[in-house]
Amino acid sequence: MTVRIGVVGTGAIGREHVERLTRTVAGARVTAVADIDPAAAEKAAAEAGGARVAADVADLITADDVDAVLVSSWHAAHAEHVLAAIAAGKPVLCEKPLATTAEDALRVLAAEEAHGRRLVQVGFMRRYDPGYRELKRVIAGGGIGRPLMMHCAHRNPTQSERYTTEMAAQDTGVHEIDAARWLLDDEIVSAQVIMPRATERRFPHLKDPQFMLFETAGGVRIDLEVFVNCQYGYDIRCETVGETGLVRLPDPARAEVRAAARAGTEIDQEWGGRFAAAFDAEVQTWVDSVAAGAATGPSAWDGYAATAVAAATVEAQRTGAVVDVDLVPRPAFYA
Repeated sequence: MTVRIGVVGTGAIGREHVERLTRTVAGARVTAVADIDPAAAEKAAAEAGGARVAADVADLITADDVDAVLVSSWHAAHAEHVLAAIAAGKPVLCEKPLATTAEDALRVLAAEEAHGRRLVQVGFMRRYDPGYRELKRVIAGGGIGRPLMMHCAHRNPTQSERYTTEMAAQDTGVHEIDAARWLLDDEIVSAQVIMPRATERRFPHLKDPQFMLFETAGGVRIDLEVFVNCQYGYDIRCETVGETGLVRLPDPARAEVRAAARAGTEIDQEWGGRFAAAFDAEVQTWVDSVAAGAATGPSAWDGYAATAVAAATVEAQRTGAVVDVDLVPRPAFYA
């Protein structure tokens, strides 16, 4: 079976997905694309080898030549597009975040539960990275005893002027929020943000770096450094400390170069290179699940929980207080 995919949003990540579905992922074909920028849509359609440009998102989602939908549009539109896919009864892979508010994410949960079958997968691709999967195996297998603490860092070399203080939680830290929930199999119940001295290599409106502090229902403490103007590269770190040991995310495999009296390895400069294999595995797994008729991977509940934690983190940024995460009880549908 070849799964016919409609791609909503053909910005940077959308174009990467079109290329991935066309050249890397087996069993899939991009048949339609939609974007508010007609030129971007036309370019993506051509790169897909003749996909059509849909008149609008509604036309793409309901089209007979689209079996499943990949949403990589503007974040504020994600919930609307996912809800339309659920209404059409079509599987949907939604790039993070599932929604920009917890209320919209809850609307997605209600719609999917009313449909009666899981259709939604959220694009938390860290779960498909080999290093993170090894962390999960060790922690779940008791290799470090009962987890006590987690130390994380998310560093980018630079950010554009449109990047805001809130985006450090909503767009950047949300990856670690989901990864921590998944690695620990535990929900985050509180958030706090501490602002250290700001780097001069930022736009004046942005507070950078930030320390985000979380606590889980089981009492694990998590600290996350978000530093999006670190200058030197794209650097992702995660270490979990347990009662009998610790496990640390490995650095990407790179050849060591010895020259000019120095030895060292190259540092990634952007997320696409660091997590290319994880994105490939994520989308391949999604396509396989669509063909099999059974959704797998991060669920709409995972999307809701991460959105709720990010919202509490933004409130903590604004107030300086420790903010409780007010999750609704997890429905049995997502057990």
